[in-house]
Amino acid sequence: MIHPARRVLVADLRKHVGETVSVSGWVNTLRLQRKMQFVLVRDHTGMTQVTHRRGGEGDLLERQLEEISLESAVRITGRVLDNPVVNLGGLELVPTGMEVLNRAQAPLPIDEHTGSEHRLDWRFLDVRKRPAAQLLFAVQTTVEQAMREFAYREGCTEMHTPKLMGTASESGAEVFKLGYFDRNAYLAQSPQFYKQMAIAAGIDRVFEVGPVFRAEPSFTSRHATEFTGVDVELAWIDSVEDVMDFEERMLVHTLTTVKNLHGDAIREHFGVEVTVPELPFPRITMAGAQQILRARGWDPQGVKEDLDPEGERGLAAHVMEETGHEFVFVTEYPASIRPFYHMRPADRPGLTSSFDLLWKGLEITTGAQREHRYDLLLEQAAEKGVGTESLRDYLNCFRYGCPPHGGLGMGLGRVLMVMLGLDSIREATFLFRGPNRLTP
Repeated sequence: MIHPARRVLVADLRKHVGETVSVSGWVNTLRLQRKMQFVLVRDHTGMTQVTHRRGGEGDLLERQLEEISLESAVRITGRVLDNPVVNLGGLELVPTGMEVLNRAQAPLPIDEHTGSEHRLDWRFLDVRKRPAAQLLFAVQTTVEQAMREFAYREGCTEMHTPKLMGTASESGAEVFKLGYFDRNAYLAQSPQFYKQMAIAAGIDRVFEVGPVFRAEPSFTSRHATEFTGVDVELAWIDSVEDVMDFEERMLVHTLTTVKNLHGDAIREHFGVEVTVPELPFPRITMAGAQQILRARGWDPQGVKEDLDPEGERGLAAHVMEETGHEFVFVTEYPASIRPFYHMRPADRPGLTSSFDLLWKGLEITTGAQREHRYDLLLEQAAEKGVGTESLRDYLNCFRYGCPPHGGLGMGLGRVLMVMLGLDSIREATFLFRGPNRLTP
């Protein structure tokens, strides 16, 4: 016999049929009939039915159940019984006592008809009441764990780079300024320079999962002003292909892990099939992508240097039609639309050894081989109009034997958004931050 004070999770009740246990959770549903009281109690593992026959005057439990409100936190002690009529696992809990740990105010501020933006105001309730939202964060945990497993196996050292900078990055754009004692500081829009410093410090392979800040006044479904970035930097590479090879193998390992652990639940709650992609991923140059898209009617004036969302979706559709693959690397971006630190092939100085990775038409990664030669880096910075005085510490890394290297930056929220078929990155984030949202 298990002691009543010991908590049993709803998912484990089948192991305790005939025993008296305690279940702790939230009141999900109340059906208070004339002779019987039925309460559905939910914890993070599932839902169970509490069945109580009214005892009339003097029945304390009857009175408690009559007065309880939805979403109240309760601890119910009772006997676990088989009942094939009950849909919830063929089990019911016949209570002997209930403790109201925290009574919820009524009415609740959100329900199933509440709009998505207002639900964000009550995100803790939104997540708590929806199994799909709970699953999202379980999947997020698995994604991060699998990426770390792969990175460690590949010899990466996990680093934690500063999120406060003394200068406004290479351009001063898209950064948040804040007071720092007697001067200004800026929130890092990328760990890019710091992970390159780690390479110069002899850390052979760098891996980081951390916050990224972008002061972009963007109101799209895929932009956020604060998000979690997954960053990698690899030393002693031969070409940008080494970086793409690393990423595609990391994603295959991650998706395999997610499918094995959560594939059935994702299918049930999101209606999405997790597909493990084949290696290698397709690769298309930017020039090739533009040619394909313009043949399909994109950019009829022929003036766009970069792919817009319409172009990304169109290219993904083409790749799916031709290869059946959900992913595509777009390579060889023009130097005019890439940062000064991206390497340029000696025989094609107008291009960069860089890439974006699209998944089902959404860009989830930008990566490149970096320019590690000090003189060329200065030339490219000058060409871009980037002042080098504020970058002195960064540029010093390349004066004393920095090896060839390259890396990538991936948005974790975008990965979850595509993986689970979500309409907006807001749904893939616990507490979303955007131009008009700093709460809760």
